[in-house]
Amino acid sequence: MQEIEVVEEAPMLVAGMRKQGQYKEIAKMLPALFEYIVGSGARIAGPPMFLWHEKSVEEAHVADEAGRAEIEVVVPIAARIPETDQIKCYELPGGRMVKMVHKGPYESSVSTYEKLFAWIEENEKKLFGPIRESYLNDPKTVEPQEILTAIYAPIG
Repeated sequence: MQEIEVVEEAPMLVAGMRKQGQYKEIAKMLPALFEYIVGSGARIAGPPMFLWHEKSVEEAHVADEAGRAEIEVVVPIAARIPETDQIKCYELPGGRMVKMVHKGPYESSVSTYEKLFAWIEENEKKLFGPIRESYLNDPKTVEPQEILTAIYAPIG
């Protein structure tokens, strides 16, 4: 059983990339972002994240299939780095969030999202900003069933 927590997250400085496309592009965007951050000499201050801008599992599915999903990947950094046309630095807002940790392949996270959205609805909360997937370990170094993804939904 996945546990649902309500947590208070602090704002954080991030470097990020954003584009429209399909979610599978996350696997290409994150390495490109890391390469730029490391090449800029920045100190990484937390795990990489994907910011999920769609408002429901159904909306995400439709947007992904149509190639128009809002895809944004970010990495927390200790200090600002030079920006490019594709990579921007900004403060990701903090605040009150519902948190769940999904264990297993990324593709199997739909049920976790469904539980998260159900909790939000049952508790009469509203989403305030994009949901965040924080990647707690590296899929290149652990088995797919051991992948850990913390999912945060800003609520009010």
